[in-house]
Amino acid sequence: MEKRWITVLLDMFVVAAGFGTMHMLEKFKGLVIEHYGIEGSALSYQQDAFVVGLFVAFLLGGTGIFKGSFKKSVALIVSFAAIPQFILPFMSNWWIVVALRFFQGFIVALIAVFSTQVARLFLAERPLAKGIILSGIFWGGLYGITFARWFVPAGSGWPAVEKVFLISAGIMYLVLAIWWLVVEDFEIPHEKKTTSGVSVWKFPFTWVFGFTFFPALWIIFTLGSFTLHHTNFTDSQVANLVTALEISMALWSIIMGYLGYRLSVKNPSHRGLFRAIVSVMMISYAVAFIGLFIVWKGISSDQYILALIGLAITGIVQGTGPAFWTTAPAAYPEEIYPKASFALGLLSNSANAVAPNVMFILVSSVSAGMVIFLSVALLGIILLLISLRMKLPVEELGE
Repeated sequence: MEKRWITVLLDMFVVAAGFGTMHMLEKFKGLVIEHYGIEGSALSYQQDAFVVGLFVAFLLGGTGIFKGSFKKSVALIVSFAAIPQFILPFMSNWWIVVALRFFQGFIVALIAVFSTQVARLFLAERPLAKGIILSGIFWGGLYGITFARWFVPAGSGWPAVEKVFLISAGIMYLVLAIWWLVVEDFEIPHEKKTTSGVSVWKFPFTWVFGFTFFPALWIIFTLGSFTLHHTNFTDSQVANLVTALEISMALWSIIMGYLGYRLSVKNPSHRGLFRAIVSVMMISYAVAFIGLFIVWKGISSDQYILALIGLAITGIVQGTGPAFWTTAPAAYPEEIYPKASFALGLLSNSANAVAPNVMFILVSSVSAGMVIFLSVALLGIILLLISLRMKLPVEELGE
């Protein structure tokens, strides 16, 4: 196997190890409530803090914190997740735990810095490489849940939780160490003089295309919890539905990444690559739209198998991710596309901060929730059609 593909696989493992923190704490619900003496409703604050951290991570990307050495930037990002993981179960104050979970959300910055790396290593193959890396988010979610279940069986006490967090934090640094030994370093550039007066925010394209991934993240970060709270299935069936959704999104990430690669090969110009990106994202939204209707039917009529099939299909919405995260190097000049990755990510990840609360406030029934999901999928298609008619930043600058 070529070294660059080995690098991609190692990137995926780094992402998976980091995102193993995503749902782990909720799996100890009873122990957490007992240990910290909190109400059950307060448990959700830690997950809300993590999701807000995902959004803030892209704000940090607009600063110089992730410029310079690529390997050092990755180590810093991993540490935002690993260090809190080491100390979190030993904190006696619940609000300190919530604050630590906020910093763990910064792990998502890996996606933007790995996009810069992928842009250097590949051209037409970028969507496939990104699809493999992004699948690590969902493999990581499954790893965290499974790891918690194995090491803290029913009847365990808080010391078992402490052990899980220490081991999982150690795994993050172990994976990072292996990655560090294999992967080549490079400099993530600051803006060069030729474009020093150019801001990624001055391009209308940034504002429109940045929100094309917003609907996907809305669905990705709320559909699982929506299923959890608005079905009449058994606990084991609901757990299977959420697991199926995670596996589906991981696999669709790779499958649609491969489709993006095949389309990109046909025309590797800036406009050709962008057309491939839009095609993959539109197909993903369109198929997800159909999948959501099947989920609606399955949940509203208590048909477990139908709901399972629907979620497996709807997971294709993650197929928008590999395409979206290859946009910056395809659409922006080389000197500013690292910053463009964070800018696009900031706009799209605003869904992380907005969607859970909006769904909680507005959704009182299965039908209301599914109408919202279908509407945001349709919004994604509309925004993609608009962006397809716009000039790319690299075209505006004549580069």
